[in-house]
Amino acid sequence: MEFLAIGVGAGLLAGLFGIGGGVVIVPALMLVARMNPETATGTSLAALLLPVGTLGAWHYYVHGFVDIPVALWIALGLALGAWLGAQVGVMLPGRDLQRAFAVFLVLVAIHMWLSA
Repeated sequence: MEFLAIGVGAGLLAGLFGIGGGVVIVPALMLVARMNPETATGTSLAALLLPVGTLGAWHYYVHGFVDIPVALWIALGLALGAWLGAQVGVMLPGRDLQRAFAVFLVLVAIHMWLSA
């Protein structure tokens, strides 16, 4: 049941803000399910493949809010970036990966706070 709750929360945030995996699911799996960073990241990527790409994007598309050419270029970049990121992520010790992720979240939060 806890995994369903994580999914619903991440799905709501994905639909609202376009976020979910790295910002919501990975930390939730680490905190709630006590997963190591590598397993949480891999599980998040696997869970996001179908529902976010299909259902969330379809709703925005139907309402005219999807730029298909841009989405395709981003998808290509995501495929390459995810592959490269996974290569690095599985080589780093879990503690280093967790700390790097925390630094990333803090930097994003500071940027958003200052630009709001």
